[in-house]
This record gives sequence, structure tokens and C-alpha cells, in this order.
Amino acid sequence: MTTSSSPSFLDGPLARLLAVGVAVASVALLLYINRADFLPASEVVSAEDNAYQACVNERHGQIDDMIRDGVVDDAQASLFKSRAEALCRATVPGQ
Repeated sequence: MTTSSSPSFLDGPLARLLAVGVAVASVALLLYINRADFLPASEVVSAEDNAYQACVNERHGQIDDMIRDGVVDDAQASLFKSRAEALCRATVPGQ
């Protein structure tokens, strides 16, 4: 068996430092790619969102009044509320 007197590059400290650098760069790249999963989302509320929410709140209020007055039951109210949301989605642009 022969042994060489000069060590291989892969056995040296420079190669190990390079390997650690590649590992750190890989983790950094994974964190950057998936940054949306780790950072809280800053939600910007647009005018369309405000108009949609105002429409839904108004319609739901009217339906809640009909429930209090005894005009509709809970099953009808849930159907009316889902239809009201669809109406608001259709009438407010951008929804």
C-alpha cells in the first residue's frame, strides 16, 4: 500500500470551509425563497375591499333584522347571506 506524502485538497481546511459556505448559502437561499411563509404578511386594504365589506355588512344587517322580526328562519337567513355576499361580489369592482 502506498501513501502519498501530499494530502488531497478535499482533506484540507479550505475544502471544509468551502463546504460550510455552500451549506450556509443553501439554507439562506431556502429561507429567501420561502420568506413569505416565515414573515407576517402586511395586508393593504384597498378601496374595493372596504366597499365590499360595507356592502356585506349592510346586507347582513338587513337579514339580521328580518330574523328578529320573525320574517325568515335560520336556514333561509344563511341562504340569503350567501346570496348577499355573491351580490356584493358582483356589484363591487375588483372582487
